[in-house]
Amino acid sequence: MAGLIRSKEDERAGAEIVYGPEECNRHSLELLEELGFPKGVLPLRDLVECGRVRETGFVWMKQKAPYEHFFVGTNTKVSYATEVTAYVEKFRMKKMNGVKSRQMFLWVPVSEMSIEDPSSKKIVFKDSQWGLASLSLSLLS
Repeated sequence: MAGLIRSKEDERAGAEIVYGPEECNRHSLELLEELGFPKGVLPLRDLVECGRVRETGFVWMKQKAPYEHFFVGTNTKVSYATEVTAYVEKFRMKKMNGVKSRQMFLWVPVSEMSIEDPSSKKIVFKDSQWGLASLSLSLLS
């Protein structure tokens, strides 16, 4: 069991890390573009630290405080914790932490988002409890 538990330091070993709002905003937008996601899919605010371990795909983005964003195009409120983490690859963010979507009266954790078929111009959001939702990429740009 002990071999399965990774410390925060182990998970971030060998990371490229940037600090400050300007560098972090640039870094996060470049990451989204590289992965094939629209720039508006992670509208984080007041970023203070961003990191990426290219070898494992682990990324994190730290904000000064939690932030809630309302996506008008989808009529959805999304909550972003102080720290958002994920494992990334082209067209996919998985094992996400720190992102929740308001569904009816519940806050549902978003565990994955992906673009299964780039030509469809659809993004798929998954959670561990309720299933998935598919939305047009244009609603998040």
